[in-house]
Amino acid sequence: MSIALFTLGGTIAMAGAGAGGVVTRLTGADLTAAVPGLADIPLDVRDVEAVPSAALAYRQILDLVDAAAAAVDGGATGVVVTQGTDTLEETAWLADLVWPHAAPLVFTGAMRNPTLAGPDGPANLLAAARVAAAPAARDLGVLAVLNDEIHAARFVRKTHSTSTATFASPNAGPLGHVIEGRVRVLARPPRRAPLPAVDRDRLAATRVALHTVTLDDDVSLLDAVAAGRDGLVVAGFGVGHVPPSFAPALGALAGRMPVVLTSRTGAGSVLRDTYGAVGSERDLRRRGLVDGGLLDPYKAKVLLRVLLAVGADRAAIGEAFGRRG
Repeated sequence: MSIALFTLGGTIAMAGAGAGGVVTRLTGADLTAAVPGLADIPLDVRDVEAVPSAALAYRQILDLVDAAAAAVDGGATGVVVTQGTDTLEETAWLADLVWPHAAPLVFTGAMRNPTLAGPDGPANLLAAARVAAAPAARDLGVLAVLNDEIHAARFVRKTHSTSTATFASPNAGPLGHVIEGRVRVLARPPRRAPLPAVDRDRLAATRVALHTVTLDDDVSLLDAVAAGRDGLVVAGFGVGHVPPSFAPALGALAGRMPVVLTSRTGAGSVLRDTYGAVGSERDLRRRGLVDGGLLDPYKAKVLLRVLLAVGADRAAIGEAFGRRG
């Protein structure tokens, strides 16, 4: 049994506080040496690129998934990725869309850097390694493990800017926990087949916009946001509503590109057939918008961009959101 550990930087790997703030400088060897109990788990440590997670791009994550898949093909029981938490909910979801293996691919990070009292990185890394090594975690797809909780990439969200308990799955709850070193999986949601291989150049040329609707919003912003884009995600009020003036504009955009309707609330699904006023979810679906289901706007944006990059047509996009949303 061995676990491949890929390190990408972020708060978990930061140290050296000074006038300029903390900086990334801890290697994978540094990280693992600081974790009591981790020596019991054979690790193959691979430093990738120490950058803030805000600097990550789709291509880097897809390349990482390829490297992780190669590690599993070479005999690794599972894979752990350490990175910054700012984009972890999106990178884990992107990886989940294309991860082909039963072996666990586990993302983790930290909220408190090693220069602070009570840094959470060591505990999160240990828990993630234990989950990656656990037979119970197989066939769950990509996971996020922090604060001794196991979350599915599809559901996990960063819900607080500073709390060590920031990662939660509002729509489903955690799949399990790490308790006294034991991995306890309590729920097993159905796993979807991975999407086709993504051409990196086509992905780079595919752009998707996101607009969050606000009170008394300016409808003229829609054309500006969508200009030069291949798709649009709209984060509507509540269950998927927009101001009445937005409805015809969104319908016109849906005639030119896929437009996905989501909720800006952070939990819960957009509805399909409850409200019928202009700008309601029923009206917007009639105008051609795709129902985003339970996916939050950020995850919907990731899914739409990947679908467009693999050449999915409108029918396939609607079907994919129906299965995964």
